[in-house]
Amino acid sequence: MNFKETSRDSIGDKKVTISGTTRIAMKSKIEGREYQIFISKPMDEPPPSGYPVIYVLDANSVFGTIVEAVRLQSKRSEKTGVIPAVIVGIGYSTDAPFSSNRYYDFTMASSPEKLPERPNGKPWPPHGGADNFLNFIEKELKPEVQRYIDIDRKRQTLFGHSLGGLFVLNTLFTNSTLFQTYIAGSPSIHWDKELFLEKEKEFYKKVRNENIKADVFIGVGELEREHKSGMNSNALEVSKRLSLLKECGVCVKFKEFNDEGHLSVLLPLINITLKYALYPN
Repeated sequence: MNFKETSRDSIGDKKVTISGTTRIAMKSKIEGREYQIFISKPMDEPPPSGYPVIYVLDANSVFGTIVEAVRLQSKRSEKTGVIPAVIVGIGYSTDAPFSSNRYYDFTMASSPEKLPERPNGKPWPPHGGADNFLNFIEKELKPEVQRYIDIDRKRQTLFGHSLGGLFVLNTLFTNSTLFQTYIAGSPSIHWDKELFLEKEKEFYKKVRNENIKADVFIGVGELEREHKSGMNSNALEVSKRLSLLKECGVCVKFKEFNDEGHLSVLLPLINITLKYALYPN
């Protein structure tokens, strides 16, 4: 694993770096898709069980924010803070906060006629690669991280927002033991709601016959009620349905963040994610 320091050009001739972070390029074996993987490792020695870890989608937009939030809040873990954790961001080769590649990686294979109309009226970018993307995370990325860092395999979190939130819930439905905590921010359930509900029903059947442990947090911004997709109502409805599985090991919490929109909700969502996933035992 060849590590490179994460950096950006500044106004002068020096570069600004995020302390304790590294970046590697990975190419998936299945389709040859390229990813930029950002990794933050605590300076503290790992506990006997290993570090907890948060896998973050859309890393180009939120990796730095999550890393700094963990770095600051873990300094007061004995009171109101959180424990140190490894942050693994899955991003792309771009300086922009988002890449159109996310449409393919985060969405299930759907018929074009079942997809919502794109706001700009243009065709959607290539989509439907969620199964292969999840395979990349499970079979390639996680083993690579665990090869170099002592990870607590019982404290692994997946964080995603919007289409990433959809991918988080789809991962819960299709491979519920891959992570123990699932954070779905403003999940785009409307992408193909019919297919989503089918996968949800399959999950209900499976979970009643298996002993799993999954903590699920679903959050949306109050101002997203204005979105014609039904973002908030869809998220609330799935939260209520999943809450019926508490006796099966699925613990769900839903929150609508006051005065927040689709992008501004990311900051309070990140903050509550740390409390939800990294509270001291």
